[in-house]
Amino acid sequence: MKNIQNLPVYDSAKRGQAAIDEIREIIHFRHLIWQLVRRDVTARYKRSALGIAWTMLNPLGMMLVWTVAFSQVFRIGAAQEGYAAYVLNGLLAWLFFSQTTTAAMVNLVWGGALLNRIYIPHTSFAIAAIGTGLLNLVLGLLPLIVVMLVIGVPLKLSVVVIPLSMLILTGFALGIALLISTLAVYYPDVSEMYQIALTGWMFLTPIMYPAEILQTGPQSILLLINPMAHLVRLFRLPLYYGQYPTASEWLVGLVISLVVLLLGWIVFTKKANEFAYRL
Repeated sequence: MKNIQNLPVYDSAKRGQAAIDEIREIIHFRHLIWQLVRRDVTARYKRSALGIAWTMLNPLGMMLVWTVAFSQVFRIGAAQEGYAAYVLNGLLAWLFFSQTTTAAMVNLVWGGALLNRIYIPHTSFAIAAIGTGLLNLVLGLLPLIVVMLVIGVPLKLSVVVIPLSMLILTGFALGIALLISTLAVYYPDVSEMYQIALTGWMFLTPIMYPAEILQTGPQSILLLINPMAHLVRLFRLPLYYGQYPTASEWLVGLVISLVVLLLGWIVFTKKANEFAYRL
């Protein structure tokens, strides 16, 4: 009986600043989030013959298709040498973003029944999706390094800043995930519309083609206002180019990430108490 009495009781009426309270709850329920990540990883590969190898084979397969289809078309400028590594580098960053934001939205919508039974921080679904995506991203770096070494793209010391690039990309992905998840709770069609938007967004981001193509004329505006173009570059510079991003490039990426994360966190936590009634 003592153990039951000592358990924390959740009362939404006594919540203070929702955004700040959610951070405290996430820290308190950190072990639950870890279990959600374990569940996602286990469920994804449990019945797969190749298991976790699919995490590496997925971007490799896309890289091979794009290399065969577009290597002669886009092998210009920055992508002239080692086109396969150029594509795979951008693909890893993009797949992390697209898969985690989609998974966060799906997890919240399909896991919404839990909100009517027990209390868990609503952001747990998005954070767990990001955690799973980070694991996949780290594993995906292994075949990228192999491809780079095989085709002669040197691996330089600048690779040490990749964790910072990943952190900035993670913040942006979590912010978008929270915004999209909030919309999906109120408007179910957002799930389908987001997939269409992702396809268009991917082709507007320099993944299969060099950024130089969009740096002249009216297209340069698309490159400037596309946040993923900046974040993919932060991810690609240390690995593919072997260069450290400049201070201004770090600053742009950091501002994009923090602004989107803050906006997503505030909007999501402000509406979170209504989710149980709408899912």
